[in-house]
Order: sequence, then structure tokens, then C-alpha cells
Amino acid sequence: MTEWQKSSFSGGGDGDDCVELGHSGTGMLLREGDEPGLILAVSPASLAQLIRHLRSEPYDRGHQTRRQPSQPCR
Repeated sequence: MTEWQKSSFSGGGDGDDCVELGHSGTGMLLREGDEPGLILAVSPASLAQLIRHLRSEPYDRGHQTRRQPSQPCR
């Protein structure tokens, strides 16, 4: 069973608005608290690259989009 760790950037509350990290035998697992069944498996190098990219780009909260649960990931 995977032990999940909530991101420190998630506000520390008990709500579902968070990103959680877990470890698999071959890499890292990511999931959103409000959709715990949807899990993304990545290599540690890919996760580090994603974090570097997110830190380097400005984030505009006014243009957030959210995939509806019934839509497939692309």
C-alpha cells in the first residue's frame, strides 16, 4: 500500500485541495486529493524537471482550467 505525503504548498488543511506524493518501486506517484483514484507515475528525474519548469514560469490564477472527471486525460 502506498503511503501518501501531502505537499507543503497545499495549505496544510484537511481538505481535498492538495497534491500528494507517493513512492512506487520504480518511481514517484502523484495524485490530487479530490481525485485520489487518478494517479500519475513519473520518474524522479521527470518530477524534478516538472518542478523546475513550474518554478521558472509565472502562474496566472485567473486562467486556470480544470478537466472534468468524465473527460479522458490527453
